[in-house]
Amino acid sequence: MLSIRGLTHEYTPGTRALDGVDLDIPPGMFGLLGPNGAGKSSLMRCIATLQSPTEGSIRFAAAGGAPIDVRREPEALRRCLGYLPQDFGVYPRVSAAELLDHLAVLKGVAGRGERRDTVEQLLRQVNLWDVRKRPVAGFSGGMRQRFGIAQALIGNPQLIIVDEPTAGLDPEERNRFNNLLAEIGQSVVVILSTHIVDDVADLCPRMAVMAGGRIVAQGEPRALVAGLEGRVWARAVERDEVEGWRERATVIATRLREGRTLLRVLADTAPGAGFEPVPASLEDVYFATLAAVRSPQPAAAH
Repeated sequence: MLSIRGLTHEYTPGTRALDGVDLDIPPGMFGLLGPNGAGKSSLMRCIATLQSPTEGSIRFAAAGGAPIDVRREPEALRRCLGYLPQDFGVYPRVSAAELLDHLAVLKGVAGRGERRDTVEQLLRQVNLWDVRKRPVAGFSGGMRQRFGIAQALIGNPQLIIVDEPTAGLDPEERNRFNNLLAEIGQSVVVILSTHIVDDVADLCPRMAVMAGGRIVAQGEPRALVAGLEGRVWARAVERDEVEGWRERATVIATRLREGRTLLRVLADTAPGAGFEPVPASLEDVYFATLAAVRSPQPAAAH
């Protein structure tokens, strides 16, 4: 279990990347969903001990282990952490097997035989064994991300963080990568930080939405979607009608279809003629949550 309380991080006075984050993350896949600039990467770096938060606490307890106060004992957390950042550099002419062996040394796998077995097991697990002699610098984006997961799994970590892992991948590689994550996330804590709603819908039994450095919604995706059932309406309109509808209704999404714009609107009753009720989705939850956060609040009466 990972427990975060009151986590705040200021880069400069008055500029908060994190603003009082509270989260409890049990074993399994946990989705952290939010737009670019929401604070997801700052939160991941604080959890991974790459930066120290201004305020708050982070505690992690692996199965059967004593709780770790992450801010006071960063080295203890690093020993049970696997981390795949958004971008990672590689040596230009080093093969996958050589680089993974080098990273295993850095992670404390000292014995040559143990490292050899570890490298083979992990490269087979991520389906890169057949290309183990090729330089990682020449890998495709998907292959490189799978190598990133392999290095994150060195040492059997109990907490794994993957930050925007499928951004830029083609659909086939994205599916392959997500299947790999699903296998990993059976008994350890895996945090998937992303802005891709489908990745969370496909993989995560629990999730949170982050915006402006705060957690603005959290729970089980199915329960969050159920909370919108009967309140999502759709209608095709002409392009020049969209702004008018934005002014008089809560438009949560727009899509072009056959030259017209399909509006999805959040309302308790039909917002106008021609609107039909449609099943809610996790994407509706995401956009509705962001719309509520971004909409100006009415001034209090005096």
